[in-house]
Amino acid sequence: MNIIVCIKQVPDTTEVRLNPETGTLIRDGVPSIINPDDKAGLEAALTLKDQMGAHVTVLSMGPPQADLALREALAMGADEAVLITDRAFGGADTWATSSTLAAAIRKFDYDLIITGRQAIDGDTAQVGPQIAEHLGLTNISYAEEIGVDGEYITVKRQYEDRYHIIRAKLPCLITALAELGEPRYMSPGGIFDAFREKEVKTLSRADLDIDDGNIGLKGSPTRVFKSFTKAVKGKGTVVSLEPQESADWLVEKLQEKFIL
Repeated sequence: MNIIVCIKQVPDTTEVRLNPETGTLIRDGVPSIINPDDKAGLEAALTLKDQMGAHVTVLSMGPPQADLALREALAMGADEAVLITDRAFGGADTWATSSTLAAAIRKFDYDLIITGRQAIDGDTAQVGPQIAEHLGLTNISYAEEIGVDGEYITVKRQYEDRYHIIRAKLPCLITALAELGEPRYMSPGGIFDAFREKEVKTLSRADLDIDDGNIGLKGSPTRVFKSFTKAVKGKGTVVSLEPQESADWLVEKLQEKFIL
């Protein structure tokens, strides 16, 4: 069984800052991590590898420093790592990103593709389903549990106030919730192999069969005009009254704001 896991190196958003002039994230000095949902998807792939002897290939599209995230994945137990990197890919929105990733994935054999539900630096939840659409694959999103039985995968999918149990024929693509797997730690031997013995392969623009109109900033139909931090709200009003008086007070305030 061949499994491809797409991961993204993202800034640790516990320390997020925005440039007030451009509205873009300030990444200098901010530590980078593997996107949490992606890491849960990687753990799910490694669990299937433990159970079934699967071959796990990890792909990431990003700048050269994303090599570190891929080596972390190798140290966790992935068999192969591929970095898709080229200045031509810079500024890509979800459409251009998914188009590029799909073009890269076409170069590999796969039975199952796993992506994270969404990245913490974008929160769009669009790239995984878009990859599936580009490749003509069944897509099952919000996966919380998975099991593979021969040519089929069974997915417990989170859906609002209930769960869906979905069975689909492979190959297919799933998007992982953080609950799909608690990521394992890198082993000492895995760290040594990842940083001393194993190679992170690279794919550039020249390696992919893709139209220039679908990559990078020029191939991105999305335009973000402004990003800003959420304004801090003032302190609320604390009222200590009897239950009925509290209810009357609240109704009065809602009526003043024309909500009731």
